[in-house]
Amino acid sequence: MKETALVTGGSGFVGCHVVQQLLQDGHQVHATVRSLANESKLRPLTLLQQQYPQQLRLFEADLLTSGSFDEAMDGCAVVHHVASPFLLPEKIKDGQRQMLEPALRGTQNVLASADKAKDVQRVVMTSTVGAIFGDYIDVLSMKDQTLSETYFNTSSTIENNPYHYAKVEAEKEAWRLCEAQSRWTLVTINPGMILGPSLTPASDSGSLFLLDEMFKGYFFYGMPDLSLTTVDVREVAKAHVQAARLPQAHGRYILAEKDMISFVEISRIVRKNHKRPYLLPRHQIPDAVVKMIGPFFGLTQDYIRKHLGIRFKVDNQRSVSELGIVYRPIEETLRDHYLSWVAQRAAVA
Repeated sequence: MKETALVTGGSGFVGCHVVQQLLQDGHQVHATVRSLANESKLRPLTLLQQQYPQQLRLFEADLLTSGSFDEAMDGCAVVHHVASPFLLPEKIKDGQRQMLEPALRGTQNVLASADKAKDVQRVVMTSTVGAIFGDYIDVLSMKDQTLSETYFNTSSTIENNPYHYAKVEAEKEAWRLCEAQSRWTLVTINPGMILGPSLTPASDSGSLFLLDEMFKGYFFYGMPDLSLTTVDVREVAKAHVQAARLPQAHGRYILAEKDMISFVEISRIVRKNHKRPYLLPRHQIPDAVVKMIGPFFGLTQDYIRKHLGIRFKVDNQRSVSELGIVYRPIEETLRDHYLSWVAQRAAVA
């Protein structure tokens, strides 16, 4: 049955893919954006409106404004709450204002609107694996040293890792608000580092700093032994759609590859498509050297101790068996991510 669905943050990296997949499936879609006047930011959505006539309506809404999502949510059976700030640590100057308030109050405002909207039956919320762990070293204390949905991040604070702190507080609040009523159900999607092709213009907030710098050639001499949990944005969007479609979907779903990937491994894969492959690092910098010079590049000794050389397994079984997610090869994700990155840079040049 085709339902009307709301996507908050519809012009964002993940949100735009969710909108596209819902439209492809024949749903009516309401999408919220921060400003209807920002034509360049809206262009991907206006193109989708042309491609799918009469299926997509755009609304202006602010995470920090109470009642802001009421109009957009009217008549919607499903809410995909994707909107939330994403900034890398070097861009966060005030964790409370930049991270916690929009994530927490935004979740409260969206779910308050869901309480008022009589048609809403399910909310699917984008969280993050950062709501499960704060630092990599945390996972080594989990059962079998494997990342699993059963844990919540208890180590991050507003001062230390404010992005992860904001996300875990927002997710816990969402579960609390869900349990306080009985009409709508909640599912959370907890992705790793989201990579893949972007449908939207380049954004500073979504910039993957270390990958960007590596693509530019700043690390041609080598990279530290740092790894990522990764997932393709198209799988994250698919998980959203499936979590809304399947009545039996419940709880939290990790969206990430089973195995982490290091920056040197990423470099090796991207080299096949890079315009100047000689700029990409071929070697891993010895840990002893990283510990000595890391602070000069913004890596504190505490961060190094809790991340350098640490790799863990990821339990993504529920996303596979219950949501039907098929993880595409990382080579495809990285190729499409790099080509999209090149196209974005060319567009703003």
